[in-house]
Amino acid sequence: MGGDRRDEVAGPAAPPEVVSTATVVAYALAGAAILGWFLFGWLVLQQGFIDSVGESAGAAFALLLVISIVGTFRRNRRR
Repeated sequence: MGGDRRDEVAGPAAPPEVVSTATVVAYALAGAAILGWFLFGWLVLQQGFIDSVGESAGAAFALLLVISIVGTFRRNRRR
């Protein structure tokens, strides 16, 4: 009873995948676009802080859903 059972179940850890520079740039641009959307709604349209937060959060979740679906298709295509 001296070993850690997590090592027996999980096995060796897989090496981390390298993230391309284009992916990092695309994520940074998406984050800047979401922030810009929030600021546009809050400061330009003057729709209120909470409404702007909700609208930008909804846009961010939709973007995350699209990224997840595209990533799933790309991963399954490689197999």
